[in-house]
Amino acid sequence: MVATRSTDVERVEVVVIGAGQAGLSAAHHLRRLGVAPFVVLDADDAPGGAWQHRWDSLTMRDVHGIADLPGLAFADVLPDADPASRANVAVPAYFAAYERRFDLPVVRPVRVTRVGPVDEDRDGLLRVETTAGPWLTRSVVNATGTWRSPFLPAYPGAQTFRGRQLHTVDYTGPDDLAGQRVVVVGGGASAVQILGEIAPVAHTTWVTRREPVWRTGPFTEDAGRRAVALVEERVARGQAPQSVVGVTGLALRPQEARAAELGAYRRRPMFERIEPDGVRWADGTFEPADIILWATGFRPSVGHLAPLHLRSEHGGIRLRAPHDRHTFTTSTADPRIHFVGYGPSASTIGANRAGRTAARAVVDQLHDASADATDARPA
Repeated sequence: MVATRSTDVERVEVVVIGAGQAGLSAAHHLRRLGVAPFVVLDADDAPGGAWQHRWDSLTMRDVHGIADLPGLAFADVLPDADPASRANVAVPAYFAAYERRFDLPVVRPVRVTRVGPVDEDRDGLLRVETTAGPWLTRSVVNATGTWRSPFLPAYPGAQTFRGRQLHTVDYTGPDDLAGQRVVVVGGGASAVQILGEIAPVAHTTWVTRREPVWRTGPFTEDAGRRAVALVEERVARGQAPQSVVGVTGLALRPQEARAAELGAYRRRPMFERIEPDGVRWADGTFEPADIILWATGFRPSVGHLAPLHLRSEHGGIRLRAPHDRHTFTTSTADPRIHFVGYGPSASTIGANRAGRTAARAVVDQLHDASADATDARPA
């Protein structure tokens, strides 16, 4: 629904922030578990989460499809989807159908600016400030992902560069870079995919801080579990989460074979500084460039939660697995805040699992808070 409500304070049991894969999964399970009322606040103008912002040349074949949301398979909505169809069209169409099918209370466009306590009681109400007015709630499920928080490292001379500097969020496809000299910075999957697209039409140089770790064997279920476990260890300690993809290693897909033949994946170490017409290494070697493309990743979009002081001494948000469950979703600093699509659940499959766990944790939290309030009443 369009955000047309007044600025009067509305109270709900749960506010879900974000309507991507993780937010929709959480909303589905909240509905299934009978939690009411709740609302899903989405900053975008239309359904689709971060998928609607991906570059036009990214196809469903490139992403190997997506994990089905609970209760409605992608194939049931788009049974004849062409593998060559644009991911930024097909996935938003699926998400839109999902919202309609389960009548999810999504309000957009609404950007959450601040979440803070109403009082010092950890079981008390939270005030969610937004561009459409405030909400009061007993629980927040944060599903904001990372797309709105691109990471751009600071390098000497960056302000002097006369060419274009882009981040992954600015990349629209190979046509825009054709015939250009492009330095791609970053050692993740996005850098590999972008190099695969642009190397046949542009002169590319790949730069990474560390030697890339390539995965030569198949990606098994066991390997996936081990990768998730490593990220879970980090969030349990309160460290900044490392991406699951970063743990699993890199693999070249068939569509990147041409780029490999052209030498696009011969990596160079990080340059020392940026100059007006290119980049220079510590040994004095110079690479001219028209474009520097920073495929340097993202940070979790959690600035709106700063008033709750959730960050640990290690710089990340420490999470725990609620009760007897195994997925890390609940903040140890404030049990009213639940995270999906963060750390170990920052993947389509992980987001689905986290949505279910977070919804159950919310039900437990609300029940425990109600029981405590009843016990505290005078006889």
